Amino acid sequence: MLVFWKEKLVILAVPKTGTTALAEALAPQADIVINDPPELKHAPVFRYNRFFRPMFEKACGVEHMDLMAIMREPVGWLGSWFRYRQRDFMKGKPNSTHDVSFDEFVLEYCKEDRRSFANVGSQAKFLEPRPNGTKVTHLFRYEDQPASLAFLADRLNVELELPQRNVSPKMDLELSPDVLEHLKESRSEEFDLYNSIR
Repeated sequence: MLVFWKEKLVILAVPKTGTTALAEALAPQADIVINDPPELKHAPVFRYNRFFRPMFEKACGVEHMDLMAIMREPVGWLGSWFRYRQRDFMKGKPNSTHDVSFDEFVLEYCKEDRRSFANVGSQAKFLEPRPNGTKVTHLFRYEDQPASLAFLADRLNVELELPQRNVSPKMDLELSPDVLEHLKESRSEEFDLYNSIR
């Protein structure tokens, strides 16, 4: 998470959406940088609303901060998690995807009670607005990096060149048609949210 106080902007770090590179590029300009622990670095809207918003409002007298986030196309996001858990040092660990196919990984992800290797959360849940009106006000597609960078350049008055960080191993991944259809039906909220981004 990055906080820019004068610009009244908070950048939420949705996992597997390039936020490590973004944080590295913008950290020198940010007023607050949260890199650890992961539960705070990757604080979703509900955690921001519960802990950070009250702090900003009560302790600092700020009524409103804009929230920015990046969302990845759902199949691509799952593919990134699958590849990330294929790294060599993951072999033999419960979260490893070395012994499963991408289809098996996604089918497990679609279950309510997932095995640990497919328990990667939900972008839609991460970004879910709160009943009090706290929500992401600027949401960008991961695949449209020029749009998010143009927004940040204008809002923060900075030119950005993002380094590649935390990159998953390269591999070709494709879901079988029936698994893709099952994913779209069982996790429709992910696709609905992604498709709603202008």
